[in-house]
Parts: sequence; C-alpha cells; structure tokens
Amino acid sequence: MPVVCETPRLILREFTPEDLDALVALDADPAVMHFINGGRPTPRSEMESDILPAFLAYHRRPGGYGFFAAVEKESGSFIGWFHLRPPAGGAPDDPELGYRFVRSAWGNGYATEGARALIDRAFAELGANRVHAEAMAVHTASRAVMERAGLRFVRLFHQDWPDRIPGDEEGDVEYALTREEWLAERG
Repeated sequence: MPVVCETPRLILREFTPEDLDALVALDADPAVMHFINGGRPTPRSEMESDILPAFLAYHRRPGGYGFFAAVEKESGSFIGWFHLRPPAGGAPDDPELGYRFVRSAWGNGYATEGARALIDRAFAELGANRVHAEAMAVHTASRAVMERAGLRFVRLFHQDWPDRIPGDEEGDVEYALTREEWLAERG
C-alpha cells in the first residue's frame, strides 16, 4: 500500500480492500455522519460495492489525487481519511480537500496536520493553482480545521442537498488557498 505522504503523527496512504471494515465502522457512527446525511450509517453493501471501489479506482488515475487512509503512526490504527481531488466537472488544478475521522481522533489536530500536508503536496508536487474545501456553515469544527490548515474564507452559499440536516438553512461555506498565497506564506 503506497504511502502518499507522512506527517509527524500520520501516514497517509492509498486505500486497500482490507480497509472495508474500518470504513464501515467510521460511517456507522451517527456523530461522524451528522453533517453528511444527518447521522445515517452507510450500509456495508454500499461501502463494499460503490464507495471503496471508487476510492481504489482513484489511485489508477493520473495526477496523484484521490482518497487516502489516515493511519496514526504510534498505534498503526486507521483513524479516518482525506480526499484531495478535483470535484466532478471541476478543473484539475483546483482540487477539493475533504476529511472524515473517527470520533476518538477529534480534537487532536490530526485533520489539520494531514490537511496541511496535502495542501503542500497539491502545490509543490501536483501543480494545483488553488485548493478549496467546503462545509456546512454551522459545522464549526470543520471550519476551524480549514482555517488552521491555512485556507481562507471565500464565500457563503446555499446548495440543495438530498438530506435535510438541522442547520443547513444557514448555508455552506467555501474556504480556499491559491498558489500565490501559499508561496507568499513560505516567503
């Protein structure tokens, strides 16, 4: 399983078929799924037939983008995942950053640590001109990760979601960082 990048506490690697149980367990936690679909677990059959195969297929595409398992170095445990990928129909040099973590990993800085590493990789190795991320406006924890990772607020917008979630009437937010801003920060 190829390692995409490492941070002081994390290994970000490509997914394997052996990650199925960990993904099912992650999505079985209603708190993890709250801001995604209101707390409904992802059925194992959907994870096995649709989601994990899509994660695996990304690694066969050129460009270095995809979905990456986050493994805690100290314990060797799967603690969540990141994605760094152009959204459907989006420009290949404007990837979206996303993340999902087991509840026990929340509040430990793992999301920020991994996000910073992937943002650096996007600009330094993958030719990105901008990296962006989105979340519900009321999802303050995710917004804090984006800010700590160096992304800046771009806009508040409203989109139509298939699942009504309390707080979605407040809209969604987009945060982003451009190549120029990233370079300026490195001075």
